Amino acid sequence: MIYKTLVLIGLFGGNVAASNLRGDAIDEEATKLVNVGVEHLDLEIVLENGDRELFPLLPGTKCPTGHHCRVRTHQGGMSPMANSLKNNLKTPLAMTLDWQEFNTNLNTVVASDKFCTRRQAMARAAGLAAGVSAAVVSKPAYAAETKEVKMGSDSGLLAFVPNKIQICKGDSVKWINNKGGPHNVVFDEDAIPAGVDQEKISQYDQMGEEDESFTMTFDTAGDYAYYCEPHRGAGMNGMLIVV
Repeated sequence: MIYKTLVLIGLFGGNVAASNLRGDAIDEEATKLVNVGVEHLDLEIVLENGDRELFPLLPGTKCPTGHHCRVRTHQGGMSPMANSLKNNLKTPLAMTLDWQEFNTNLNTVVASDKFCTRRQAMARAAGLAAGVSAAVVSKPAYAAETKEVKMGSDSGLLAFVPNKIQICKGDSVKWINNKGGPHNVVFDEDAIPAGVDQEKISQYDQMGEEDESFTMTFDTAGDYAYYCEPHRGAGMNGMLIVV
């Protein structure tokens, strides 16, 4: 349990990196971490059997109070985190993993000031660490996500649930007919980004059966207002934000 906790602290830098993955407003702190001259530390831990182990800390993370840390330098142009994993991963995966690509994605997770970029880089790094080829993880669709929106609440209210969502470019939204149908998804041609084909992204056919669904991928950033045509008068409206 102690080992797992230390690994998580080392790889993700405690609350700082965890907040980055949630998209919290700490972009300024993330940028500071990759400035030239930021110190890289290894946390030294004495195990129960007396052995000493070093665990890499996120660049810029201070040595925890009461513990001893060692300053680490870059090797081979790779970040200390990637170097530490490469040196300690004694499996066939270490021989096939594209370490340069892995290192690039780890650096992006720390350096980028955009949540979507960080999320996608983390997904690609995780894929590489799991043995997926660089050619596969580099495809835009690999790091994409699909969010779901219910059409009609569980209690039968005429509403989209949630009625406002945010996704990254390249992500998809799946609208699922839930209660109070029939429903459809029609985008307001006056309230979508310029150049987007309103008819192409809308689902005019009404869905009457529960669990029927409509999925659409969005590649253009901006605000998208939409509504359920049969229940627009009842206030069944939604908002999609693509960043």
